Amino acid sequence: MVEFGAELRRRRSSAGMSLTALAAAVHFTKGYLSKVENGKARVNRSLAEACDRALAANGALLALAVEPAKTPRSNRSGIIGLPDGTRHFVGRESEMDALSAILRDPGNVRVAVVHGMAGAGKTAVVVAAARQAAAAFPDGCLFFDLRGHTPGAPLMTPSEGLRRLLRLLDVPSDEIPPDVDSLVNLARDRIRGRRLLLVFDNVRSSEQVQLLIPGEPSCRVLITSRGRLPALDDAQHLPVGLLPRQQAVTLLRSIAGESLPSDESVVGEIADHCGLLPLAVRIAAAQFVAGGWSASRFRDRLGAETTRLAALDDGERSVAAAFAVSYEALPDDQRRLLGLLALHPATAAETDAVDALADTPPGGCDWRLDRLHDAHLVTRDADGSVALHDLVRLFAVRHALPKISLAEQESAVMRLVQYALGRVVAADELAEPHRFRPETSCRPDRSPFADSDSALAWLRVQWPMLADVVELAADRCRYTECWQLAFILRAFFFRERLFEPWIRTHRRALDAADAEGDLSATGMILNNLGMAHVEYGELDEAVRCHVRAQECFAEAGDERGATDALSSLAWVRLSQDEPAAALVDLTCVLAVYRAAGRTRNVVIALRGIAFACSALNRYSEALAHAEDARNLAQLPIDLVMSVTCVAWVHFGASRWDAARRHYEEAAELADVAGSEYELARALTGLGNVAARLGDREAAARHWAEATAYRVTLHPIVLGEARVHRALAEAVR
Repeated sequence: MVEFGAELRRRRSSAGMSLTALAAAVHFTKGYLSKVENGKARVNRSLAEACDRALAANGALLALAVEPAKTPRSNRSGIIGLPDGTRHFVGRESEMDALSAILRDPGNVRVAVVHGMAGAGKTAVVVAAARQAAAAFPDGCLFFDLRGHTPGAPLMTPSEGLRRLLRLLDVPSDEIPPDVDSLVNLARDRIRGRRLLLVFDNVRSSEQVQLLIPGEPSCRVLITSRGRLPALDDAQHLPVGLLPRQQAVTLLRSIAGESLPSDESVVGEIADHCGLLPLAVRIAAAQFVAGGWSASRFRDRLGAETTRLAALDDGERSVAAAFAVSYEALPDDQRRLLGLLALHPATAAETDAVDALADTPPGGCDWRLDRLHDAHLVTRDADGSVALHDLVRLFAVRHALPKISLAEQESAVMRLVQYALGRVVAADELAEPHRFRPETSCRPDRSPFADSDSALAWLRVQWPMLADVVELAADRCRYTECWQLAFILRAFFFRERLFEPWIRTHRRALDAADAEGDLSATGMILNNLGMAHVEYGELDEAVRCHVRAQECFAEAGDERGATDALSSLAWVRLSQDEPAAALVDLTCVLAVYRAAGRTRNVVIALRGIAFACSALNRYSEALAHAEDARNLAQLPIDLVMSVTCVAWVHFGASRWDAARRHYEEAAELADVAGSEYELARALTGLGNVAARLGDREAAARHWAEATAYRVTLHPIVLGEARVHRALAEAVR
């Protein structure tokens, strides 16, 4: 080392270069270079290379930089700076297995990024995995908090991180260079040949940690972050999500102990209201440890959205505060988008719906959604759907939404409602092409769906959101869109037998139509409500709805509506076992429908007449009307119901072979049409036929197959269900 220092001084002097100038050229401190020249500090290879280049020594200086022999290690292993683990660590088996594979296997993956939303327990997972593997890293396990999301604390810069790392690697302070490049070179030199585990916790960005990752193949790095850090593309990215429900309950009991009751249902509800988020579960448990709460009382406090976030604050930890750090790190446009997402119903949002909220062209929000996704404030599915965790949504409602003016909020809701209505109109036109729909200004320029199958597939996924948009429109006084959206959704709800959302949306729509003073709209919604009550077997309520609908249509001078209400009322009369009265009204409306060219309504009236005639034992007339309905049917579902009607007439006339053939045909058509309800109905009819023929085994088989579809066939509404009940009771 003395020889190197003396030669360095000689060559510097010959070149007329001051110590200050050399320090600037090689990016090491002047004091350190002085010690090297005087033999008071050892030289490393990176310094020798820099000096050789600066003085154009052509390798002469580098040759004098003999690598010093490593100081023999004592039996003591390197520094173990890992935090203590928690004794309340629950679950995370798959995450631990994945980290163990990285830490213990000599593979190419040396870095793991453990990411997740605030409060997911990322640090606990990483510390647990690191402590398990500590013995495999004899040169030390070092832990660094990079303060990426620590309120009030400055972000740790790459330079600061490198200096701290070098100090822990026993590099004297005066040998630590000032610039980043030299710090990186020196860190790589000191790590070479070592087997270290480095844990970088609380990282905000890839840039913050990239220079701290060693290239040494025997070292491993674990990183935790609220962001996904996609720029670290050589790393294995491991998401840490919510706990499974039972593990959340176990964590709650582990901390709260005997403070919790044995009632699993109450404790499970508390875990659910915590969103299965570990931080929230821990805070909730702490409330029981502190005392003053019964489980049921605390559950009720968590159950109310107005008090849930306040309940998840134990004075030192707060779910809202944890989310606030992530939120405050966002630029203004992403904060605004998070606030707008709080206006969307608590279901996954389509990207197009988000664009409507934000008033951007298609795809206009993608970049901002990606950033929110990276920050774990939203999640994006492979199809682009966007979802907010329940607690994040509450945070957005309380903290992000108020930053948006009320006028902007109203405009955003209007755009979302009109978007939903436009999509539903387009879907309904394909799925129910011959159905009456009220005029609306929300019709899209072109259909977003290729065919009826894609339209129905969209409705099956999106109906919970659409039902919530009906309520949102009512809450925001968008009355016309509210009742129109509910009215058009009715056809899908009928097809899928979704009676609860059918009634729920129509009750809100009825209030909206009343508030608007639109008597025809009120009549249409009442008529739809009556149909739903029939399906529930609530015939008296159905009659009240249809009679009120008739009164509204009459007052509005709406003949079309009045005819529809009369038709619906006649169907109720059929279920009330009043076939003669039903036949009179259905014959009347049939003539009106024929004159108006309303073919689908003609088909429906013909089926009703067939059922009425069959109940009156007028089977020839019944069969003629049922066959007419079959021949005129325009939609697959109408064809299924018409064939079933034919089968029912044959069954009533004791023509068992004909009934069986038509029920078999109806079952095949229902399967093609995708209607489990009509398929179960046809199978029930086949079981009834088999029972009448004395084939109990076949009857039981058909009935069991029908039951497997888990749809409700109400005996008050369906003749097949009434017969099945009677036959099943007779067998007993």
